[in-house]
Amino acid sequence: MSTSTLPNPGLGTFRLKGDTLKRVIHEALALGFRHIDTAQMYDNEQDVGAALAESEVPREDLFLTTKVWHDRLAPASLKASVRESLEKLGTDYVDLLLIHWPSPDDAVPMADYLTALREVQQAGQARHIGVSNFTNAQLDRALEILGPEALLTNQVEVHPFLQNRAVVEHCQARGLTVTGYMPLAVGRVLEDATLKRIAETHGATPAQVALAWTRARGVVTIPSSTKRDHLAGNLAALDLELSDGELEAIAGLERDERIADPDFAPAWD
Repeated sequence: MSTSTLPNPGLGTFRLKGDTLKRVIHEALALGFRHIDTAQMYDNEQDVGAALAESEVPREDLFLTTKVWHDRLAPASLKASVRESLEKLGTDYVDLLLIHWPSPDDAVPMADYLTALREVQQAGQARHIGVSNFTNAQLDRALEILGPEALLTNQVEVHPFLQNRAVVEHCQARGLTVTGYMPLAVGRVLEDATLKRIAETHGATPAQVALAWTRARGVVTIPSSTKRDHLAGNLAALDLELSDGELEAIAGLERDERIADPDFAPAWD
């Protein structure tokens, strides 16, 4: 699967709710975004659905992603949760359905929940399926269970301070698109001297440089913002071309600074 299957960039909606989220979605769609990323755990699927219902953008032109939370991985619960998500989102299908986190301590066997995920896809409720926060070993297990071309993406944390090279390279070698979340490291990229210097060279912002670097690695990104000018800047960042020297300088910013690391996370690569 190529990154063209997943529109880049997407609009991340973590921590956005209510009227703020609806406004952001309307502004993003007006600017040209067509990929909206949500999740059961974000508790905003209903707001996403309401905003999309108000939009004049046809459903078939949108790419909508949601994710099953780890407490709904038992097969019957997973399928029920997807029906609930679709009802909240006001749609018959999502374009991409992800397992948000692998089952903590394998409480639900991977074969059980991935088989249920595929059955949801076969029932027409998800165009594509994928995983999120899977280690390389877990991804390999998943592909053994479902087959080498079953999964579209592994969505993982990727930003200049956590470049996740081993996972990105492994996924890409296995034919998966990597979706990188928290691409701006919750705003920390804005203060980095190297990113600021590169940004000045291009008449851009450090955030745009971080997003351009992500694109240069073949990673789809889903930044979040509540400001229209930042949304527009996130789109424009995909046209920014960085030199080899600039990419090398950003590669040197790696410091294993993981932001999303809950107590139920797997043993990271």
